[in-house]
Amino acid sequence: MRALQYLNKYLKKYFLKLLLGIVITIISRVFLLFAPRLIGESLTAVENYLVNHQGNLAALKSLLLGNILIIIGATLISGFFTFLMRQTIINVSRYIEFDLKNEIFSHYLRLNQSFYKNNRTGDLMSRISEDVSKVRMYVGPAIMYSINTVTLFLCVITIMFSIAPKLSVYTLIPLPLLSITIYKLSRVINTRSTVVQEMLSKLSSFTQETFSGISVIKSYGLEANTHQNFDVLALEAKEKNMNLVKVQAWFFPLMILLIGLSNLIVIFIGGQQYIDGTIEIGVLAEFIIYIIMLTWPVAVIGWVTSVVQQAEASQKRINAFLNETIGIQDGSGVDDAVEGEISFENVSLVYPETQIKALDGISFKLERGKSLGIIGKVGSGKSSILHLINRLYNPDSGNILLDDNNIRDFKLQKLRSHIGNVPQNAFLFSESIEENIRLGKKDATEEEIIEASKKAAIHKNIKKFKQGYKTLLGERGLTLSGGQIQRVSIARALIKDPQILLFDDCLSAVDTDTEEKILKNLKEFSQNKTTIIVSHRISSVKDADHVIVLERGKIIEQGEHQKLIDLKGFYFDLFNKQQNEKEY
Repeated sequence: MRALQYLNKYLKKYFLKLLLGIVITIISRVFLLFAPRLIGESLTAVENYLVNHQGNLAALKSLLLGNILIIIGATLISGFFTFLMRQTIINVSRYIEFDLKNEIFSHYLRLNQSFYKNNRTGDLMSRISEDVSKVRMYVGPAIMYSINTVTLFLCVITIMFSIAPKLSVYTLIPLPLLSITIYKLSRVINTRSTVVQEMLSKLSSFTQETFSGISVIKSYGLEANTHQNFDVLALEAKEKNMNLVKVQAWFFPLMILLIGLSNLIVIFIGGQQYIDGTIEIGVLAEFIIYIIMLTWPVAVIGWVTSVVQQAEASQKRINAFLNETIGIQDGSGVDDAVEGEISFENVSLVYPETQIKALDGISFKLERGKSLGIIGKVGSGKSSILHLINRLYNPDSGNILLDDNNIRDFKLQKLRSHIGNVPQNAFLFSESIEENIRLGKKDATEEEIIEASKKAAIHKNIKKFKQGYKTLLGERGLTLSGGQIQRVSIARALIKDPQILLFDDCLSAVDTDTEEKILKNLKEFSQNKTTIIVSHRISSVKDADHVIVLERGKIIEQGEHQKLIDLKGFYFDLFNKQQNEKEY
């Protein structure tokens, strides 16, 4: 149970509630123990009256009536405290489930980009849902039934030994065999539970990717093939689950068998002692009731063991992600207001997930309120510069300065609050268009949303929708076209009114006329704002104050548009090629 030790901090947090639950559990079990003693006493009284002719009928009736009323009262009280027991301990498990899910989700949000590139979304979802649910069963029902079982065992065995020590010893003979059986089966369950959870993650990842890429599957006619692949995974998952269930299925029958063996011992040994006159008939009946009372707790031991082993396997998977180091850490903090001057000093970057060197000794300085265009071939490192400014990655060498402060010194929240970022692959959430734009500014008014949309040249398109800005988007914004998604993303960045604007090839899906209109609006909007435009089109960067040309992570040309044309190098060749394509 090493992995489950991680939960100790939560158990300490809710210790008082758990302690109250334990006290209530003990009280409920104590009241439950009234019945066997009173039933035994009643049977002995009836035997003495009928067989030994001791006492009178009125006294016997009075005794029996009193015992019945006490049994009913004790049972009702026990039932009430059992209800309270569930209300305390099970509630605690829900609190812990809530806290654990929040901790995992918070940790997910702070992990590096490389973590998400190396792990599948379905697996992330499985660990925060299915695995946490398994863990909740440990901190709730498993603890509750364990306390219940231990309390009942201690009370019953203590009473049994106080009444008939010799008979008690014989009755408990099957217990060592029970312990060995539980130990052996638990180890197998732990191993197979881990396999089942891993298989569930694979299944979740496959279905999640299938639904996300459903348009590709349909367009290529891959429905039958996808269904076949799902069948293979589902069959494998079923086999893994069956392997686990087959082991779990041994628990209950074995527990019942051992309890039944204890009952036979009580009847045989106790019967002989009764015949010999060593014990009374009431004691024999009392012992049988005690053994019956222990049947469910003993059977629960198997279930609890299974739950604990599954929780151990799940928590181990959760810990694997919680132990992932957070590479992008908050800086000590910079008190100065962000002006927007950006400097790269011999910056290099190697992506940890691929070991590809994206940038190699990049140096440039962008003054506050100026604009920079970045152009180059695919894979030349254009987007990597923006990733470093956003601190999605840290450079392997060199320094990045923002207003003469190292970018690592800034608090991440403060740094990113001053940046309006439009990524290359724009992402929209499954909300309304209005809410997607409002992500840039939570308290944005309707007028501000419309104004930002006009600047992004998307307002007219939105008004054509039946519900306008209230139109709900499908997953990843699939309701809109690629160009519309990009323009909504631009509006989201503009409404933020940041000091730094980063545009990562965000006009690739729009036509040239719309591009020119947006660039004109951006030029007006971005006056006195530091702007970086990454593009494969020279038309998008030609009006920038400074342009750098990248190739294989290095700057091969830089300067103003006309200067680069005059160099008659890479930039010049690309310009001519794109001009010819435009005319054609």
